[in-house]
Amino acid sequence: QVQMLESGGGLVQPGGSLRLSCTASGSATSIAIMGWYRQAPGKQREFVAEISVGGVSASADFAEGRFAISRDSAVNMINLQMNNLKPEDTAVYYCNGRDHAGDFWGQGTQVTVSS
Repeated sequence: QVQMLESGGGLVQPGGSLRLSCTASGSATSIAIMGWYRQAPGKQREFVAEISVGGVSASADFAEGRFAISRDSAVNMINLQMNNLKPEDTAVYYCNGRDHAGDFWGQGTQVTVSS
């Protein structure tokens, strides 16, 4: 059974940076697509960024120029470097992995941007 484990959330001031990490365990092969979603209080979960096993990435408009996703496919790990954080980035960030075997979600890690 594939499990996604996130780390790296926390409290940061506006303009600060955080780095989120996610490792997928229990998969015998590289997971095709791994990425990040987020859900703010009272809002629907939204796409943040994703990256393929081949290194092709995509990100939401709000993430362009501020967030960068990277991947180590050998160990099914991704990172999300978030810079110039804003209060509206406050949310629970979820790691996602999907391929022919299914769609996998982590438990989420809280990111709070506040002064």
